[in-house]
Amino acid sequence: MRFSLAALTAATVALAGCNDSQPTTPNQPIVVRSQAQDRLHQLNDLNLAIALKRAIYDSGFTCKRVVKSGYVQEVQNLSMWTASCDDGNHWAIFAGPDGSAQVRRCQDLAEFKMPACVIRPSPKPAG
Repeated sequence: MRFSLAALTAATVALAGCNDSQPTTPNQPIVVRSQAQDRLHQLNDLNLAIALKRAIYDSGFTCKRVVKSGYVQEVQNLSMWTASCDDGNHWAIFAGPDGSAQVRRCQDLAEFKMPACVIRPSPKPAG
């Protein structure tokens, strides 16, 4: 009985110390990126236009020819790209870490408080 009481006391003291630690929160948000997102930054202009045009078509929209395209910025864990088509439509393409792409008209982005479709220098991919 004496051994059990000593073990119980030790366990109680050990558990009491568990609540003394402060929760840790990262100073920076955790960002999930994929190799596919990084590879977009390595494409030449022609292959980037093809990739973005494919995302536009896969989303049910049309774009006969991409006349201008480029990187915009990161939005949470999505890489934002833009493509201007020869029919006058301007698209925002959000590439996800899971290989998905979401396509929106650039003129609709302000309504959702999203960044404008302004091409910026592409960051160097990690790796």
